[in-house]
Amino acid sequence: MNALDLKGRHAVITGGATGIGFAIAQRMLSSGASVTIWDRDIGGMGKAAEELKKQITGAVVSCVHVDVASHPSVVNAAKETFAIAKVDVLVNSAGITGPNTKMWDYPVDAWKQVFEINVHGLFHCCREISLHMKNNNYGRIVNIASVAGKEGNPNASAYSASKAAVIGITKSLGKELADTGVRVNCVTPAAVKTSMFDQMTPEHIQFMLSKIPMGRFGTTEEVAAMITWLSTEECSFSTGAVFDLSGGRSTY
Repeated sequence: MNALDLKGRHAVITGGATGIGFAIAQRMLSSGASVTIWDRDIGGMGKAAEELKKQITGAVVSCVHVDVASHPSVVNAAKETFAIAKVDVLVNSAGITGPNTKMWDYPVDAWKQVFEINVHGLFHCCREISLHMKNNNYGRIVNIASVAGKEGNPNASAYSASKAAVIGITKSLGKELADTGVRVNCVTPAAVKTSMFDQMTPEHIQFMLSKIPMGRFGTTEEVAAMITWLSTEECSFSTGAVFDLSGGRSTY
């Protein structure tokens, strides 16, 4: 594992209790950062923090309960977190896939739920943390989008549209903060095998695999490595940018 310098930095990771978010917490803690996990699963969050402290000697991990879809909840979480430490890094990892079905059959409530978490939730977090970073003239925001947001996956219209929105938010916010010390980027992974697969049909999972030239799914560790680098001070001239993690699927 390459050494990445996050010594003295404090990172907030939404959805940090499981999957990609948990792997990001591991890599950032190993790189010297302290981490605050934001998650709506109180029990899972506590177990994740305990596991991280067991794995990494001296790990400093705190937990803040939040529902990112609720703006008041995010405001309260931000206040609680600022009382712990200044926030240098925000990784927006919380997200859901929604059902796999044709648009004409897509449940309206399910469509709205995908946007409430994947888009509105990300907006709430960026809104509350970006001004804090701007006032400190330093920060790194990394949003997790998807290759589906660039190409569109059939039978996943809400997810694809929501991740396209994440890319658009990243580009806008990156430009708004370009004259400050805050950098905003996003990553667009192809399928990475996590518990989110439980929300998908076997046919959709196989479709995603068939689109990857490398012939395998990505790993959470591979995503965490790129996101951790994007969170370092070294990442100083990239902002509003989209970084692929697609095994060759997306090359533009």
